Formats: sequence, structure tokens, C-alpha cells
Amino acid sequence: MNLKPLISTEKVKELLPQKEPFVMVHDLLDYNEEEITTGFLVEKDNIFIENGLFNESGLIENVAQTTALHTSYSYYIKDEIAPVGYIAQIQNTKVENFPKVGDYIITTVKILAEFDDITLVNGLAKLKDQTLVKTRMKTYLAKS
Repeated sequence: MNLKPLISTEKVKELLPQKEPFVMVHDLLDYNEEEITTGFLVEKDNIFIENGLFNESGLIENVAQTTALHTSYSYYIKDEIAPVGYIAQIQNTKVENFPKVGDYIITTVKILAEFDDITLVNGLAKLKDQTLVKTRMKTYLAKS
């Protein structure tokens, strides 16, 4: 996998519905219709830092925002505006480790199924070869 971002961090922030200080994805590293990989640098002023560690809520939000970026980027490359998405369900979550300030997380989300406005994904966040969190998530697109 290429660790050189496909688009700028500024463009990633533009594509995400979340805004600072709630952005948990910095880099789009790889993308195709079935999968996306992102990078995120854990910074000391992050709202999910507890005792120098990025907490469980932050890890789950990182997976959710990676999923959101998959949707937003797919619309972006078609020159269309993406609808806003919401987490519909989180299940089978297993947190194995917590990254510390200064760590760079690599998160991969695999699309398992899409039906109407609902997407089912598996998410995996890692620090080098160390698994941080595995989770399954359903998201819902609020189309108008």
C-alpha cells in the first residue's frame, strides 16, 4: 500500500461532514469501490485523548469517518455532492490497544454490503502491525 495520500489533508477535511475539532481522519491512502484506507496522526489536543492515549470513542469515530470518507470521495470523483451519513449500528467491536499521542493510525474499511441507503462495513485500525480496533458498522445516508 502507498503511504502517499491520494488527495490533500485539506481536501479530506472538506469532504468529511465533521469539522474541527472533530476530524479523526487526515489522509486518504487508498480507495476503490469495496475498500478505503486512511491515515490519522494522533495529536495531543485531540478531544479523545485520555492520559496521553487515544480512547475507544476516538477509535470508533476514526472508523466511522473513514466510512464517511469512502462515500464522500466516491461522490467527489463523480463530481457530485455527497449526502450526509449517520452511524446506524455498531457491533462486534473489539479494542485491543490504544495509540498514544504522536502515533499514526492506518484504518481500513471494507464494504460488505450496500442496500438502498444502508451500508454494512468491517473496520480495522492498526498501528504498524498492531491491531487497535476491529468493528462492524452500519451507516445510513440521509438523502433528500
